[in-house]
Amino acid sequence: MTRKVFEYSVTFFGALFFIAFCLIVVPPLCESKDVLGAFAAGFVNPYATGYSLDAILCALILVTWVIYERNSLRIRYGWVTIPLAFAPGVATAFAVYLVIRSRQLVDR
Repeated sequence: MTRKVFEYSVTFFGALFFIAFCLIVVPPLCESKDVLGAFAAGFVNPYATGYSLDAILCALILVTWVIYERNSLRIRYGWVTIPLAFAPGVATAFAVYLVIRSRQLVDR
């Protein structure tokens, strides 16, 4: 896989999640304005809890990775992905970070 195909692929999947998030989550959240209730809905049963914990821990792992590589590899602008990891979510943040990282590592 070439670097361009890689970057286009992860950008596509990150954007796909972002669009899905905007279509599925944002309308009911705008209607109810209950952010805590929306968060709690991710824990309504053991299956939802498992997926929610997976997403939360993946976000924390991504944040740890971004901070580590900021210092070790001097990856710039990775901090942009930290708020993205929590809204819209890890899929978008991870895709953005991989593209940022890919472009900076190739330039070396």
